[in-house]
Amino acid sequence: QVQLVESGGGSVQPGGSLRLSCAAPGFTLDFYVIGWFRQAPGKEREGVLCSSSSSGFTYYADSVKGRFTISRDNTKNTVYLQMNSLKPEDTAVYYCAAEPPTMHNMCVPAAFGSWGQGTQVTVSS
Repeated sequence: QVQLVESGGGSVQPGGSLRLSCAAPGFTLDFYVIGWFRQAPGKEREGVLCSSSSSGFTYYADSVKGRFTISRDNTKNTVYLQMNSLKPEDTAVYYCAAEPPTMHNMCVPAAFGSWGQGTQVTVSS
C-alpha cells in the first residue's frame, strides 16, 4: 500500500477556489491510478476525478466537469486537485486514493486500496 498525505482543505465562499494536495513520500505516483473522492454528511463516498498517466484513463464526475482538474508534480511525488468555481454542494470531506493500473480501471471507492486521511472542504457564504 501507498501512504498518502493530504492537505489544502478549508473554507471558501461560493465561486472561490482551493487546491488540494496528495503526497506520497517514497512512491512514484505517476505509476498509479489516482482518485479523488468526496463524502458529504449522510451520503456515500463518490468518485470526483480519477486519472492514470500510464494508461490514459480519466474520469470526471459530471458535477465537476469544467471546474476541477488534476495535476501531478513527479519531482515531489504529489498530485493536486484544483477546484474552481466552488459551490455549496461541493462541501464534503475529500480523499485521495491510489491503486496500480489494471485492465479495467474504475473510479469507485472499492477499486482503490490506498487512501489518504481526508481533508474537509466547506463552501459557504
